[in-house]
Amino acid sequence: MEVVNAIGRRKAAVARVYLSEGNGEITINKKALATYFPSGILQYVVKQPLNKLGVAEKFNIKINLNGGGYKGQAEALRLAIARALVKVDADNKPALKSEGFLTRDSRVVERKKPGQPKARRKFQFSKR
Repeated sequence: MEVVNAIGRRKAAVARVYLSEGNGEITINKKALATYFPSGILQYVVKQPLNKLGVAEKFNIKINLNGGGYKGQAEALRLAIARALVKVDADNKPALKSEGFLTRDSRVVERKKPGQPKARRKFQFSKR
């Protein structure tokens, strides 16, 4: 099997995934998954598509991650892994789509408007 690559985005985070046959190693920016994401919850989020299909020990995954915070990075990575698994085998698509792993979450921070302290918050009105 050749190397399959895919991209995932969430907020300001971008994840580039390179999937190849192997023994289940996940390397993020030349670090192990447990080192890069110490939180068990974020590790679970990253592995969700692999666990859903039961192929966690079948592929080696090399990842380049940049931008955003740790939560956005984990969700961008989940999307990228799901897209790569669909590229490997198109029969995986219905199972991943039903769980929502192939949907790009397009919500981003709203910009700050001029004359206001935040995006929607207005300065306090003073009658006198």
